[in-house]
Amino acid sequence: MEREIIPVTKPYLLQEELQSIKEVLDSGWLVQGKKVSEFEKAVADHEQVLYCCATTSCTTALQLAMLAEGMKEGMDVLVPSFTFVATANAVVSTGAVPVILDVDPETFNLSPDAVQACIQKQYHKKQGKWLNKTTGNQLWGMVPVHQFGLCADMERINGIAQKYELHVIEDAACALGAGIGERHIGGFGHTACVSFHPRKSITTGEGGMILTNDPEIYEKVTALRNHGSMVNSDARQKGNGTLLPDYPFHGYNFRMTDIQGAIGCQQIRKLDYILQKRRELAARYDWLFSGDGEKLKIPSVPGGYYHTYQSYVCRLKLGEDLAEAAGKRNRFMEKLQECGIQTRQGTHAIHKLAYYQKRFGIPDADLPGASRCDAETVAFPLFVTMTREEQNYVTEQVKRFLINLQ
Repeated sequence: MEREIIPVTKPYLLQEELQSIKEVLDSGWLVQGKKVSEFEKAVADHEQVLYCCATTSCTTALQLAMLAEGMKEGMDVLVPSFTFVATANAVVSTGAVPVILDVDPETFNLSPDAVQACIQKQYHKKQGKWLNKTTGNQLWGMVPVHQFGLCADMERINGIAQKYELHVIEDAACALGAGIGERHIGGFGHTACVSFHPRKSITTGEGGMILTNDPEIYEKVTALRNHGSMVNSDARQKGNGTLLPDYPFHGYNFRMTDIQGAIGCQQIRKLDYILQKRRELAARYDWLFSGDGEKLKIPSVPGGYYHTYQSYVCRLKLGEDLAEAAGKRNRFMEKLQECGIQTRQGTHAIHKLAYYQKRFGIPDADLPGASRCDAETVAFPLFVTMTREEQNYVTEQVKRFLINLQ
């Protein structure tokens, strides 16, 4: 009998979500409405921020947050290379230029040392602004990514931002519920954006959200997501909806549906349980792989950091040559697939992707950490309903192929 595929992830959805969808369908109000508002409030309460604005995706959340904070053409924005392409794409969508920097291969997150070195080398201060010595672009700020659910080094990033008077937007796509000490994502003094894609801890199918404590940013993003109207659909639903509202500025249709909001309301109630189970499974993986450090580097979590393990991503230590390492890693994943175990490359290094390679032409040697992560990372199966038998099988096959990996 053929073994059932063990997926890299699986959404944790129960009957409550189905019932909530039915209630929305029965109501006849399917677009953004009271369920979205309830979901926004629930996330704000959980993450201890004042305001949340739901959107169609984390990508559009990033785009709106960037526009609301004044990012535009003629500006540079520092971003990590080892991240999903949406981080840089959102910058490009505003007309600004992403400046692609290296990451710390231990944490997979933006390297504060790389940020500091880039500013010192490429920018100079003129008339109170930090300007690119080559292009003249103003340095707007940076977008640290909380990769795979582990917060970036926000203490050092905040220090750099304050020193150079830079904006910071947290790409927290993978990190709902993550934190450092008592502070959650979105609570480090900046706007943060999260994702509800099915690979994330909780899902609405597609969807995202902007988290902020700034009332002006909140007003701007809620208008921008709704074609530029200061009156949202939920307010129109409650009040007199006979006349259309005014649209004082250009905006977009980036609204979440009430169907998604209803799913989200049920999912956020499960978030603490989901995160607990993911951390337990990750800790068990750590234990099961504890004797394989020569070839397998398990996730690194600094003291005081709360990792959500949106993915359990390890590095295979397969030699200095990147092309050879990537080839071995790819064959390793193919072997696991043949055994019914689904894996994924952790994520990509965006400087290696066709559009950004053609536009910027950054060699791997300039971004050694991101290039190594691109070549060596593997995400292993991790989901709430994963059984010990399934996890044991995964680790047994991983160990088997690691021994003979050529």
